[in-house]
Amino acid sequence: MNWHNVLTVYGKELRDSLRDRRTLISMIVVPTLMIPGIMLVAGVVSYKVVKQAEAETPTVMLLGGENSPAVRTALAANKKIQLVPAAGDWRQRITDKQLRAAVEIPGDFDAVLGRGEAAVVRLYNYESELRSGFAVGELRSFFSDYRDKTVAARLLDHGLPAAFVRPFEIKTENVAPPEKVGGNVVGGIIPYIFILLCFTGAMYPAMDLTAGEKERGTMETILCSPVGRTDLVLGKFLMVLTAALATVVISLLSMGLTFVAGGWLFANRAAAGAAAAAAKGATAHAGMLPTIDPAGTLMVLAMVLPVGILFSAVLMAVSLFAKSVKEAQSYVSPLVIVVIMPAMVGMLPGVELNARLALVPILNLALVSKELVSGVFHWNYLALIFGSTCLYAAMALAACVRMFNREDVLFRS
Repeated sequence: MNWHNVLTVYGKELRDSLRDRRTLISMIVVPTLMIPGIMLVAGVVSYKVVKQAEAETPTVMLLGGENSPAVRTALAANKKIQLVPAAGDWRQRITDKQLRAAVEIPGDFDAVLGRGEAAVVRLYNYESELRSGFAVGELRSFFSDYRDKTVAARLLDHGLPAAFVRPFEIKTENVAPPEKVGGNVVGGIIPYIFILLCFTGAMYPAMDLTAGEKERGTMETILCSPVGRTDLVLGKFLMVLTAALATVVISLLSMGLTFVAGGWLFANRAAAGAAAAAAKGATAHAGMLPTIDPAGTLMVLAMVLPVGILFSAVLMAVSLFAKSVKEAQSYVSPLVIVVIMPAMVGMLPGVELNARLALVPILNLALVSKELVSGVFHWNYLALIFGSTCLYAAMALAACVRMFNREDVLFRS
């Protein structure tokens, strides 16, 4: 192997790729503009949808309670819900999202409470539907307050303090640092994006430098050059790897700028909300954007390197077997599912990194990345994952070089 020849081939392919508009779009334009744009649009749309749902007064149907004017009057006085007349098709209305929720109380609810007996209140909603969830949350809050007032009145009648049935309070306080909390929130998404972009960044150059050369009829010309086939394939491989890693790095920078811009906008909105709440004499509940560990994010980027080698070698080997770019696309497209599935498994709750899963390619990166962005460095697992992925990458690269030396593959008809 002659490294001068390898670098010469690499430089030639790099110049040709930089002149190719499609390569530049997949390597630079997509991660720089589309990914942050999608994230911003999705964030803005989600924010507006949630705010609109919170501002809406949900429609609630009251079922029963004919002989209980006290609770009906209290419920009707709640300005955060809108009561509608009872109807027999209330279940279908909730399913069709024409009605947000329904509450069923016993007909003699007031009398039951007056006798000191227990009553059952049933809430009906559309599970996982946003506006229905807000309606049920408001109903739960209302009846919790109503229950507390009933208990306080009963205690007062017996000359007992309200603290008699609630001798202590339970308060929850987070002790984890912000980067660990943020890592748990977005730790599974970051490697998923990196893995997908690394794969797609290598996809088009790998097909163009192999099947594309065959389709254009330039493969024979390249093979006639005084460069060994191993040097030739390694030079092409370095170009594919460069495209994959450049896509990841550019996406990381663009995502970082997106988070900075989003944090600035969020801080301004939070400050405006706090000022408005202070003017009204209310308390502002300020949230915060997820915080991730910068060193851990850079470590994730380092762990992507052997995965990029693996992707580049596999994509070149598969594309080399095709006779045209269109045929290569039909071979490569199913691999996207093979790549996405382990990354999605790593996002599932309860799937934790161990020595066995550290040997599973792609899945091991997804699992360890959740720890890294939280600032947790398991050096033994990191070494095992890096070493095993490098081994898989070396095997894939060796297979790619071997296929490039087979005449029946290069000139398959």
